[in-house]
Amino acid sequence: MSIGENLLDIQNSIPKHVSLVAVSKTKPTSDILEAYEAGQRIFGENKIQEMVGKYDELPKDIAWHMIGHLQRNKVKYMAHFVDLIHGVDSLKTLKEINKQAALHKRTIACLLQVKIATEDTKFGIPPNEIGTILASDEFKSLENIQIKGFMGMSSFTQNDDIVKTEFELLKTLYNQYAPSYNFDTLSMGMSGDFPLAISCGSNMVRVGSAIFGTRNKI
Repeated sequence: MSIGENLLDIQNSIPKHVSLVAVSKTKPTSDILEAYEAGQRIFGENKIQEMVGKYDELPKDIAWHMIGHLQRNKVKYMAHFVDLIHGVDSLKTLKEINKQAALHKRTIACLLQVKIATEDTKFGIPPNEIGTILASDEFKSLENIQIKGFMGMSSFTQNDDIVKTEFELLKTLYNQYAPSYNFDTLSMGMSGDFPLAISCGSNMVRVGSAIFGTRNKI
């Protein structure tokens, strides 16, 4: 099937309250334009330089989401346009985003990445440190960021019970903090597990290969 047909199938399969991030990393602008013409407006990238290049070339009503692990020294390159940063995993990173947002007279929306998987290769803030960060004076002084909620990545496993347990943990944390901090976004679920993530409470899914086909290796 075409990119547009894949996209339509997924859009029809998810509830209306769930936002779909089309993960376009490594994909050419022609593929993104095909998805754009089919009505998709939110695209996710995991490398800042690649996202900047695509931003320069593509329609300006696209909402660009940074979904990869974030290097603080590269925040400045996307601070003028990024719509949402998913993978914020430290107070130091939040401070850098706030600094760059202030320079552009913007408020940048962010998600705190929570470590819900047991794998050492997964980034994220340990669940027991979330409250400490949110309650800190340093965090409260950051005026040019807005924390919209949480993002999490499940373990790389075929065991749905493990994945479900991890998603449910993140949903529990979200429910704990959302009322006090006006959270509205819980980003969890990718091509292989987004239906399970939605059933566990996700309202934003990050889908790449199910839309664009197998990712190019770079």
